Amino acid sequence: MTVLPDALPALEAPLDPHRPEPLQRQLCQRVRDGVAAGWLPPGLRLPATRVLAQVLGVSRNTVSLAYEQLLAEGWLQADRRGTVVARLGPWGAGARAATPIPAGESAVRAVATGAAPPRLARRLATLPVHPTLPSELTALRPGIPALGQFPHVAWRQAMDRAQRTSSALDLNYGDVQGLPALRAAIAAHLAVSRGVHCTPAQVVITEGAQEALSLCVRLLTDPGDTAWMEEPGYRGARAALLAGDLRVLPRRVDAEGLSWTEDDWREAPPRLIYTSPSHQYPMGAVLSVARRLALMQAAQAHDAWIIEDDYDSEFRLAGAPIAAMQGLRPDAPVLYVGTFSKTLFPALRLGFLVLPQRLLPAVMAPLREWLRGGPLQTQRALAHFIASGQFSRHLARMRRLYRSRHQALGAALARHLGDLPHRIEGGRCGLHLCLRLPAGFPDLEAAAAAAAEGVAPHALSAFAMAPRPEDRGLVLGYGNTPEEAMDGHVRILAQGVRSCLLSPRLLTRRKT
Repeated sequence: MTVLPDALPALEAPLDPHRPEPLQRQLCQRVRDGVAAGWLPPGLRLPATRVLAQVLGVSRNTVSLAYEQLLAEGWLQADRRGTVVARLGPWGAGARAATPIPAGESAVRAVATGAAPPRLARRLATLPVHPTLPSELTALRPGIPALGQFPHVAWRQAMDRAQRTSSALDLNYGDVQGLPALRAAIAAHLAVSRGVHCTPAQVVITEGAQEALSLCVRLLTDPGDTAWMEEPGYRGARAALLAGDLRVLPRRVDAEGLSWTEDDWREAPPRLIYTSPSHQYPMGAVLSVARRLALMQAAQAHDAWIIEDDYDSEFRLAGAPIAAMQGLRPDAPVLYVGTFSKTLFPALRLGFLVLPQRLLPAVMAPLREWLRGGPLQTQRALAHFIASGQFSRHLARMRRLYRSRHQALGAALARHLGDLPHRIEGGRCGLHLCLRLPAGFPDLEAAAAAAAEGVAPHALSAFAMAPRPEDRGLVLGYGNTPEEAMDGHVRILAQGVRSCLLSPRLLTRRKT
């Protein structure tokens, strides 16, 4: 029987034919681990392939292929003496004590064990951390449409049609702005439904609204620039602004939407202003026409740009939808952001950005560098879904459904919270409403308690950068909660709210 030198006893252990990894890969990993741990030191000559194959009871070809792979990766070197262990520098051989490495643990991971925490970007410290709810927890959760009511058959037909009409070119990178047919369909739809004035050339297809917000930041700001943000406001927009290293200043929301003063413009003029004017998130206010016109005039005078996030305004529950701010003036300094996450389904990950006409000549070059187009077949299916009228019919059905679910939620809240101090705001549009509760109410605790019982409201105070005592309440989504389940979910929610309102701590605070 062939025996290896004393320096190589760990190589003699048999390979395991029952493991899912091929024998060749097992041998490669064994050598990598040995080099990293130090029991295969630099310069050590390894056995010839024939000798090692006999010891391990495998074919010589298995050992030869393993050696070739390790030579290609740089763990081994070939010289006139044969195959030797390479010198990897201070991080490699000898950097760790010669202790056994658990089977299957990679050499790189083993070497990194015990290292100092990685240095991350300082901007991460500015992002607030919120608990993440399981994706399956959807009862009363805001921001989710009626997933069970999505027209799967019509969508499947659109996808099949896109597949049949596709060509080899659809496998290549597409137009950086997105499929022209989809951009044309979006421009036509926006003109009719939202009063947006644009050509397909102004539309950029994005991976959801979040990428559109990030594009606005990258195109128009430098680190240190000032941005105004609705307070309380959409956390995704705040994250996009902070990721651009902007100085983000909160501007309060009242019954007429985003508010500001002349002093704000003098003391901290913004480069970007984020607003959701047709249905403010999460408070639900509508930015009045007077404020819209004043905001655009002031923005133009201060060389500022407005991001109009029109995330769910298609679902106006009473009367016609509120027209978009972008269409009020032909030269509006407004970048219009939309998404199909609310009108269709979140996993589609398609949104869009409508750029002002006068920005196009300056931004096309950077867009070509940053973007690579998207999934063309999905975009082709969506273009057909819109152009065929399926999208408009789906929106009409959802408006009726959401109106009924909104009414069911309102009735359940009246039934179970009628004797408690509260106020309902923002229930005339979209997929959510805001349940305002007394100042100092522990809404974070109430939301966490509700989640433990299977109900997923969001705490209002979590939407504020600098929460005030009055920023207390729960944001309730009714889009994906069936009417027949509404009463039971609200009963659970009301029990938690009642418990918090009657807690000795809050009662003492309210008395003082």
